[in-house]
Amino acid sequence: MLLVGDPSGVSAQGGAHDDTRLRWRRRLAMGSVLLGAFMAASLVWHASKGELLVYQMGEWPAPFGIVLVLDRLSALMVLLTYAVAVPAMWYATGGWDCRGRHFHALFQFQLMGLCGAFLTGDMFNLFVFFEVLLIASYVLLVHGQGKERFRMGVHYVVLNLAASGLFLIGLGMVYAVTGTLNMADVVFRVGQLTGDAAFLARAAALVLLVVFGLKAALVPLYFWLPATYASASAPVAALFAIMTKVGVYSIIRVHWGVFGVEAGEAALAVQDWLLPLALTTSVLGVLGALAAHSMARLVAYLTVSSVGTILAGVGLFTTGTLSAALYYTLHSTVVIAGLFLLVELMASQRGEAQDRLRPAVAVREPLLLGLMMIFGAASAAGLPPLPGFLGKLMVLESASGLPAQAWVWTVVLLVGFFSIVGLARAGVVVFWHVQPAQGESNGASGSSLKLLSAVWVIMLMTVAMAVLASPIKRYTDAAAAQLADQALYVRAVLGPDRATTPTMRPYDGTRPEPAVKSTEDRP
Repeated sequence: MLLVGDPSGVSAQGGAHDDTRLRWRRRLAMGSVLLGAFMAASLVWHASKGELLVYQMGEWPAPFGIVLVLDRLSALMVLLTYAVAVPAMWYATGGWDCRGRHFHALFQFQLMGLCGAFLTGDMFNLFVFFEVLLIASYVLLVHGQGKERFRMGVHYVVLNLAASGLFLIGLGMVYAVTGTLNMADVVFRVGQLTGDAAFLARAAALVLLVVFGLKAALVPLYFWLPATYASASAPVAALFAIMTKVGVYSIIRVHWGVFGVEAGEAALAVQDWLLPLALTTSVLGVLGALAAHSMARLVAYLTVSSVGTILAGVGLFTTGTLSAALYYTLHSTVVIAGLFLLVELMASQRGEAQDRLRPAVAVREPLLLGLMMIFGAASAAGLPPLPGFLGKLMVLESASGLPAQAWVWTVVLLVGFFSIVGLARAGVVVFWHVQPAQGESNGASGSSLKLLSAVWVIMLMTVAMAVLASPIKRYTDAAAAQLADQALYVRAVLGPDRATTPTMRPYDGTRPEPAVKSTEDRP
């Protein structure tokens, strides 16, 4: 991870004119992100009323035209995107944005792709917005240059191009049996499939799980993430914390909302696979964190582990576990983003060792950075009373009484314990295993109020999540219930005359229960 060598953000190569242009670019970019955050908050307020907002682009009605659909889940994910983007952008204006060209434009394209993926009501346009955000991420990953970034960038591009090809194959299979890719229309049609058509729909669901699993870093498709995120610059890695949640969101939207309990013979096609893969992901992620040789890799592996915990709640396929998973998604995304920024602050003060976990010179601000490290570690590991503890407690409570309770409880508790061990090990190495400076000059980026304030904002957000846990949980409960009501989604997008099929009925507040379907009911 490269260090911020110019905390003031003033380009050394340009004159006064270049400095003025840079300042205006920063103001416009920061203003745009803040405006987006305000609009995201207003979308959440609108969605909290329970009404689905449908925007028909070009006035073409669904399923013939492109639609954007706002419900509680999509609004929540858009707000989460900007909750990460605001401090990441603020941090980047401390010097990282002038390490390469077009940073602010690429950052905005990344946000456009993220928001589009969360709001689209069409599976093909989900693919389109995936490509938009991925194209921006390809360049942001190598922003600032460096051999390691280019090497990991090649791996990242190749894997995502392969996933994009597989995505198109999955969409082609869905279109072959339903004749549409509009999500509401697929919901309407897939429940009527039988025989070979239903079998092909189930196969398509499994293909899409592979695609979304790669995006979310689900076992065995997680191997690309640790080195990739660790090589990115700090603000880019922080923004990338939301990237895995696009894969998680897609799994929820497609495998809950499209191939859910009302999908007839194709219902819950991934149920037998998702929970075991999620629990394995959580375990392997935390083991990777224990073995990590740098702080950035440790945080990257914790990202993988948190995805496993989230998808464990999703994979139980009850509204209660989904609600708990959504709350934990908010916490884990924000905390991971903050840890990536904090790692760079500490690395910039450790001389040549940077973020590697080996003895080095003492950091310039051990008390301040140490307290920030303790707070971030406690939140990531799930210690009370922080939201990480509340999120895991919600997952455990919602899993009570389900057939997989023992597995979920064991994995979540052990992962929390080993996360504490891994983060404590990193803290001991950084703050206790110090060596004499020997003429080495510590970096000064940790002394920048701008860079520190970005991390403080994230810490305040985690505290707010704990204080406001009750209203947030009520919102996630309502979001999970709304997602389970497929008839409501179809009625909002396609109109009241196509609200139900023979297999679809309005949500009654109890489905999808129980968590595990009887194997006798499956073809």
